[in-house]
Amino acid sequence: MRTLLLLLSLLFSPAVIAQADYAREQRWADEITPTILVGDPVQLALPSGRKFLGIHTPNPKAQTGVILVHGLGVHPDWGLINPLRSQLSDQGYTTLSIQMPVLAADAPGSAYPPLFQEAAERIAAAVQYLRNNGLHKIVIVSHSLGARMTNVFLNTPGRPAIDAWVSIGITSEYTRPETFDMPVLDLYGEKDFPGVLGLAQKRASSITGIRGSAQIQVAGADHYFNGSTTELVRAVKLFLDSATR
Repeated sequence: MRTLLLLLSLLFSPAVIAQADYAREQRWADEITPTILVGDPVQLALPSGRKFLGIHTPNPKAQTGVILVHGLGVHPDWGLINPLRSQLSDQGYTTLSIQMPVLAADAPGSAYPPLFQEAAERIAAAVQYLRNNGLHKIVIVSHSLGARMTNVFLNTPGRPAIDAWVSIGITSEYTRPETFDMPVLDLYGEKDFPGVLGLAQKRASSITGIRGSAQIQVAGADHYFNGSTTELVRAVKLFLDSATR
């Protein structure tokens, strides 16, 4: 009888839903903020009032703002995000790299979907921040899990409009691409993760009908573009120049 009751309690108890690790997020902010050499740390706010870190790197001549969205469990100055946000600013864009919600360090990507709605809210807040700072056009450049988060933002009814999206190394197909009302660049490395490479053809097919969209494989690059950031920045800039002219 006790065994039966235990089984029933497990079957019908509420599911455990992953919660964002805000303490870990704060530790990231405390660690990286003093080391930021290019750009300024800023605080953005969600509708709930919760604040999160952004790194704003303005270019006084820019007409377009670039929102940078990092990947799994890291921070807005991590890895390939740093050269993208700093070099795109040098090359005519204002950039805003934002902290996305994170889980514990050992949490897999499969545990993150419960955080995607908050991630979409953070992207929307970043769009509004750049518009409040006088940017006429807004684009998003996102990597890996951050690209999946951006996909959810783009699927959200009533979201703020953007002018282009660069999806780098997304580890899934695109969901509801019919909601993409702007040019999309699907960008990945020749030596990317098997899941990224295996879905490349499907992703290309899903954006074929979107005017101005393209898919680029960067020769020799891995998922993190180690040793290939020059090629990465060049490809992103050429696409954004075309999409926002």
